[in-house]
Parts: sequence; structure tokens; C-alpha cells
Amino acid sequence: MSMNKIALLLISLVFIGAVQAQEVSQHFKIYNTKTKSIATLENIVEHAGDFDIIFFGEEHNDSIGHVMQDTLYKALLAAHKDVTLSMEMFERDCQIVVDEYVAGIITEQQLIKEGRAWKNYRDYAGPVNTARALHQKVIAANAPRRYVNLVSRKGLASLDALEKDAKQYFASLPIDTVNARYAERFKTIMGGHVPNRNMYYAQSLWDATMAESIYEAWKVNKKTKVFHLNGKFHTDERLGTVTQLERINKRVRITTISCFRADDFNSPDWTKYQHLADFIILTDPAIKATF
Repeated sequence: MSMNKIALLLISLVFIGAVQAQEVSQHFKIYNTKTKSIATLENIVEHAGDFDIIFFGEEHNDSIGHVMQDTLYKALLAAHKDVTLSMEMFERDCQIVVDEYVAGIITEQQLIKEGRAWKNYRDYAGPVNTARALHQKVIAANAPRRYVNLVSRKGLASLDALEKDAKQYFASLPIDTVNARYAERFKTIMGGHVPNRNMYYAQSLWDATMAESIYEAWKVNKKTKVFHLNGKFHTDERLGTVTQLERINKRVRITTISCFRADDFNSPDWTKYQHLADFIILTDPAIKATF
């Protein structure tokens, strides 16, 4: 694709993104926790210029949240040109399938089937197709579920017995699981009781693998930015995947977004959310979820 065509496509994508944001503008609010002030998508894009990795923590069925991440990705590309899309929603062993779709070799249906896409793939099709149109890399960042399940049943030591070829699909061993605050948060979402410590270790495998996938993608071309999509629990309070990435390289510049539906949307108490991320995006709980 020629540079002129790419420029025109970027312009059209930015226009589409602006229209998307305008259509839902009454259904989201953005807050900058550093300046303690109301913010805009444009503020996030400008802020992102100083960072290498942008984490977007979502609720997987938040319809407004999905519009926001799609719109933000388009705006980041328009401002920074080279923005790799990294996704919790695809697993490492499906990277070749994702690559083939982005390259225009296979169909979307083949991507969904052979790439083991999530059942709500339509919620993520926007950013993926934007990356495809602009020849941006899409990273299948997560650990294969079969290995996560293995750890939840038999512990992290069970990974040692796997073949060398299998080990390329999850983070390098050993996996760091020593984070008291994250373990406590995990216990809370499990209802205050974790019947099996291995469940927390499985969560840590997810985080460590995504962190390593993100870092390896960025390391190849440090001029690029990486826009990573994941469930907000993985990155709220800069824990989970963020902590694992900082463990790999403390010099990587990271910024975080936490996007979720809030019961106090009409009159937010921002102090309740101040600790979660650099930017908070609250979405209207009155809008129907995608599933």
C-alpha cells in the first residue's frame, strides 16, 4: 500500500473513530488520576506519546468500553503511526493464524475458528481489522488455556515436564508469584476463599505470559507503541501483567487505563477510582452489555 493510500486510510479511520466517540459521548466519562481532572480521548492520546506500552483494562462485555478501545486505537495510530495491537483474547500458539489474517491470507471465519477466538470476537473485530488495514502487528499475547488449566490442577512445577516446543507458548520459567497485594485481590474476587493455591498460580501464568509477549513485541522495534487489551483485573493498581512487565524491564514506560461500568456514573465519586489507573473511563451501566 502506498504512503498516500495509508494517509488517506488513516484520515478515514480517524473520522470514523470521531463519529463513534460522538455517538456514545453521553455514555462515557474520562478522568485523569494524576491531574485529578476530567479528561478527553485526545488527552489520553497526547499523554501516550511519552509511553511505550498502553494498557487498556476492560470489562469483557462492556459495549461502550469496546467502542472506546476501538476509537482510541484509531486515534493512537493517527498520532503515532506505528502501534502494535496486543490482545489477551488470542493465545500464543495461534500467532500464525492471527498473522495470516492480518496479512489478508485467510478469512475472518478461519481466524475465529482456527485462532480459537473468544465467543464475543465481534467486540474486538474493530481494532483487529484496523490493524489489518494498516499493516500493524497483532500479538496473540496469552498463554494457551490448556497450560493454564494444567497449572490450576497440578501447579507451576507441572510446566517443567513439557517439551521444549510447548514451553515457547508461555512465559519463561520460573513464574514470579510473590505479590501479596495481587494475591489478596485475587482472593477477594474469588469470594474471599481460594480453595486451591494453584488457581492463583494459573492467574500469574496468564499475567507473566502476556507481559513477556508485550515486551518481546516492543523489543523488536522500540519505536513502536504497544496497545494491549486485557480484562481490567490484570492491570488495575499496576498489578498483575504490569508488575510482571516491570519485572522483565523496569525501564519500559507504561501507562494504564481502567474502563468499566459504574453505578455512580451520573455523579461519579472519582476518589473511589483514583488508585486503579492513570486514566479512568466510566461507562453508562444503562447501556446493554454485549453478552
